[in-house]
Amino acid sequence: METTRVNIIARILLLFQIPAAFFHTVVSGQNNGESIVVAVYNISAPTGSEAILQCHSQRMVWTQDQLKDRQRVVHWDLFRSGTDYTMERVLDMFSAGDQRIYNGYNKDRISMSKTAFDDGNFSLVIKDVAMSDRGIYSCNLHHHYCHLYETIKVQLNVTKSPRKERRFWDGEKAVFVVLVGSMVVLPCVNRQPVWTEAHSEEDQQVVHWDRQLPGVRHDRADRLIDLYASGERRQYGPLFLRRKMNISTDAFSLGDFSLIVSDLQRPDQGVYSCHLHHHYCGLDERRIFHLSVGPPLYPDLSAAPRILPNDDPNTNVVEVPRVINVILPEHQGHFLQQLGYILATVLMLALIAIGLILLSRRCKKRALEYDLRRSERGNVTTNDFEMGATELKMCNQEEMRRDYKNNLLKEKVELSKPPSPKVIDLDQEMNKTAWK
Repeated sequence: METTRVNIIARILLLFQIPAAFFHTVVSGQNNGESIVVAVYNISAPTGSEAILQCHSQRMVWTQDQLKDRQRVVHWDLFRSGTDYTMERVLDMFSAGDQRIYNGYNKDRISMSKTAFDDGNFSLVIKDVAMSDRGIYSCNLHHHYCHLYETIKVQLNVTKSPRKERRFWDGEKAVFVVLVGSMVVLPCVNRQPVWTEAHSEEDQQVVHWDRQLPGVRHDRADRLIDLYASGERRQYGPLFLRRKMNISTDAFSLGDFSLIVSDLQRPDQGVYSCHLHHHYCGLDERRIFHLSVGPPLYPDLSAAPRILPNDDPNTNVVEVPRVINVILPEHQGHFLQQLGYILATVLMLALIAIGLILLSRRCKKRALEYDLRRSERGNVTTNDFEMGATELKMCNQEEMRRDYKNNLLKEKVELSKPPSPKVIDLDQEMNKTAWK
């Protein structure tokens, strides 16, 4: 009998562990303890386009709280199925180990293990079971920092007959039928890593992007990017590959870890995987993307196709020669050349006009000087006359000397020369007459 009870309890505990396994959304596959594959996508894009491999997760929490001893909590509630349908808080316990019992009647009668957050066993122990303990108990596990919430329900029935005592699964929850005055343990087991103590540095939160080429195993995939919540980014591979594949800098604040691949080419196709790790929260998920690159998209030519010469009904018609007048525009250099000729002509005319103006002014100036000299002739002295005659003589001699080509000509000129005027000094003559 005791062995049968142990087996039943073991089966019930196993049933409670099954819902906890499905807590990480719907799982598509898991191999040898690796990260859980939560989704698989098939993506096809044309060559030269841009592909966005969308990887979202709202379960990644990027805010930190210094009071992490109050972030993890478990509380037991009792829902009575009587006429009043009341909900009663029975007990709660924080990760620091503090327990709080809400009803004084349950003190020293209801308890939990002090090491619940270390071993993951949050089962509720009820001593001296009474008829008032009947109802549906819910074990509520909360991790506020990691945004994790889980509820496990157990129905407790009390009987006075030992033969009716039993435990079974009704399809939704475990049902315990216990004897009045006995002790019962309502199971609530969750041994996920999220309930273990760990450090809370930002390096605990990281996303990885890997790429598997065709024929390459998952454990030998090439690492593309490592991005940490602290802002640290590591990119691998050649430079051109790092430039065309990237993640947004706001990935952790938005929860969007999508990979953007620009200028898709045939070598870019393969299997891409997005790994989300939150070591402190125990999160280890993987999303797989099968990317294939198709032919490039060509523009849509809506115009009707041209008719081939053999299909044209007017192929044998003789065409009349057509005269096409082609007007070629003048070169810019020719225009500049013509403009240069015009400017040179205008400049030459301006120079000629300036020369004429200066020459006319000079002639006017000479005529004015001649008139002034003529008006002053009446006041000329004998000395001036004498000097004028001397100058005239010298000028005549110079002019005559210019014709001297030989002695014969010189003699001929001297014979033809008029006698030179005699210069008479009137003052001397007057003095001579006075002395006589």
